[in-house]
Formats: sequence, structure tokens, C-alpha cells
Amino acid sequence: MHFGIALGSNLGDRAENLRRGIALLLESVPGGELIASAALYETDPVDCTPDTQAFLNTVIEIIAPCTPQELHARLKAVESTLGRPEQRERNSPRTLDLDLLYADDVVSDDPDLILPHPRLHQRRFVLQPLADIRPGLVLPGQRAPVAALLQNLDDDPTSVRRIP
Repeated sequence: MHFGIALGSNLGDRAENLRRGIALLLESVPGGELIASAALYETDPVDCTPDTQAFLNTVIEIIAPCTPQELHARLKAVESTLGRPEQRERNSPRTLDLDLLYADDVVSDDPDLILPHPRLHQRRFVLQPLADIRPGLVLPGQRAPVAALLQNLDDDPTSVRRIP
């Protein structure tokens, strides 16, 4: 199964947190393989307190012989390993945030795992890196591909800046 995963960090060595998160994830998923990785983007915080540091964000795609629920549990375990507390204030700063964006064409409305990610199509900091690796992807419930969803956003495009 193909899985899209968004990664974000705004505490400590943000780039290292993302690298470690990818490495730990791949180590924890038997048979998992990284097949695509987007560039890094620095992103203005969204819905966070005014003093929140900018995020580094990226998106990866892996293939793995597991269910979305199994992968989701592994994502949460990696976040915990890298210091993200299970109980936390919404939109609080974090060493690592891992979000399962999609799992092939699976649609789930389970409160523990909604697929595709419910706000994915509204967030430039996810769509921009996703468009790097899968611009033609049409997510379940959407009619337009990722590249078109990105072009149709009405937010400030300078809020997400590619890191050279």
C-alpha cells in the first residue's frame, strides 16, 4: 500500500528531527520503503500562538505491507520517541508531527484515523511539498489533482518557502 505522510517540526534542530523521524519510521515498519521525498519548506505557523517558531515541513511517500491503522500507530510511536507528549495543547510547538495524509484510495471516517487527512486540501504547507512528489494525485473525495488544489488556495503563497 502507498502512504503519504506529512512531517513537521518547530522545536530544536528541526531538519534533524525530520531526518530522524523518517529513519525511525522506516526502521519500525518491516518491509517499508521510501519511494519519494519532497524538498524542505519553512512555514509560518498556522493557528499557533504569536511567539511560535516557524516550522520545517516536508512530505514523503512510502510503500509498506501494513494497514493504515498499523502505520498510524507507528507514526504516533515515532513522535513519542522524539519527545512529543501524548497529551498536549492543540497546535502547541513540537519536535515532530507526523500525519498520515492518504493510504492509496482508502476512505475512513474513524475518529482515530480520518483518511484522507481532513484538512489536507486546505493547507499550503502540506500541498506544496506533496505537489513536489505527486502533482497529479487525485485524493479520494477531491475532483482536482494536488497541483490544482495548491493553485486554487487563496492564502499567502509566501507563507511556505522552499529551503535551498
